[in-house]
Amino acid sequence: MENKLLQELSNNWLIEATIDSIQEKFEKEELTAKQLVLMYLHRIANYDSSLRSIIELNPDAMQIAMALDTERKEIGPRGSLHGIPVLLKDNLDTNDKMHTSAGSLALADSCASEDSYVAYLLREAGAIILGKTNMTEWANFMTEGMPSGYSSRGGQTLNPYGPGKFDVGGSSAGSGSAIAANFAVVAVGTETSGSILSPSSQNSLVGIKPTLGLISRAGIIPIAHTQDTAGPMARTVKDAAYLLTAMVGVDERDPITYTGKTLTSTDFTQFLDVDGLKGARIGIAREVYFDYLSVEKRAVLDNAVKVLEELGATVIEDVKIPSSKNKWSYDVLTYEFKVDLNAYLRNLEPSVKVRNLSDLIAFNKDNEDKMLKYGQIILEEAEKTSGTLTEKEYLDALENDHYHSTENGIDFVLNEHQLDAIVFPNNIGASIPAKAGYPSITVPAGYTPEGEPVGITFTGTAFSEATLIKLAYAYEQETKHRIPPKL
Repeated sequence: MENKLLQELSNNWLIEATIDSIQEKFEKEELTAKQLVLMYLHRIANYDSSLRSIIELNPDAMQIAMALDTERKEIGPRGSLHGIPVLLKDNLDTNDKMHTSAGSLALADSCASEDSYVAYLLREAGAIILGKTNMTEWANFMTEGMPSGYSSRGGQTLNPYGPGKFDVGGSSAGSGSAIAANFAVVAVGTETSGSILSPSSQNSLVGIKPTLGLISRAGIIPIAHTQDTAGPMARTVKDAAYLLTAMVGVDERDPITYTGKTLTSTDFTQFLDVDGLKGARIGIAREVYFDYLSVEKRAVLDNAVKVLEELGATVIEDVKIPSSKNKWSYDVLTYEFKVDLNAYLRNLEPSVKVRNLSDLIAFNKDNEDKMLKYGQIILEEAEKTSGTLTEKEYLDALENDHYHSTENGIDFVLNEHQLDAIVFPNNIGASIPAKAGYPSITVPAGYTPEGEPVGITFTGTAFSEATLIKLAYAYEQETKHRIPPKL
């Protein structure tokens, strides 16, 4: 950087800068939002060409920052996110000069006519939408065998802890890679089943997959309405709590948000408690889930469990989830995808030629060299459904998933042992809370000898975010495992 002051800050202070530390510099007039944006753009310019985490930058970001700087001087800050750069996954609509494509070249020219409700709330909170992050195309609901973080529009996103060596996690891969590499303070990801928890744990981040209904899904390119949700990704639990606070709200366009209306205007940072694990009852879901771990990763998780006990938690080892060995299907997703995607596509601007799933499949076939590197078997499978959600297979799967993930799943174990939360390794086990619509939070638990990040994930019942944040914060503050990657 030509500006020596910003160069010094960028090389030292900016690494792992938190929302609190940034706001402190703002208040002391040692930094402006414009300067902060310039520093992040500098990092992106220097380091993202190899990681490919950013799919598009907001051309108005610096001007928005200048306006927010003026507002701060004249009337004061709006809150904790005033002047804070945020990245959004490329399936969240923004009514600005950026596109929203779900990583697909089929929607490379699609510009949303209005903000997603999440984007609207973030702007209202004073956040600067810095850009969009790359993602596994169509949130990894396009085909089988597609690598995490690959899209026809954005290419292959890599993990900054081991580019080409460690999985970046999907499908919010770009959000994970970008925040790990410190290209913004925080990012928004989305999850249908593991897509916030996976890239967060793989990139040594904190990721919160909220309860279905806490955050509006309006203006987000969907997979399935019974499982989709947006959520925060950050380097600390506190920053994730700040972002979650700004994202919660009742939205008429998404009726399920009325189920979470009692948490609207809740400041989730009030639940940060360094003693949060004292007296807590934590169940460890070892059966099935720990079996997927390598010896090295299991050692990291075993040590994490010991820390929980050292911090005053009562640990119940190897709790049994009755449905853990069920043969789960993704029938619900297959049937809902066609209905939900068609509803999204038909409301796009008239200039967008892809208006439904059939059009998308045809576009991909017509541009096979660019679009079908890994095929589109899941898209074709979804297109075979009626699009009316009347099939017996769908209705049976919907009831089966709900019962075995709640009453015969998470709630059964929580009630049996009077638990505050269940611990899973990384994102393994994410499908059960995903099917239930229940929340999870993952926190860095350490690294393998090779340097691959490992996460510990706390899961609870519906709208138990306050409890999960308390537990995760206590663990984080005691261990402080996260270290920045060497770029």
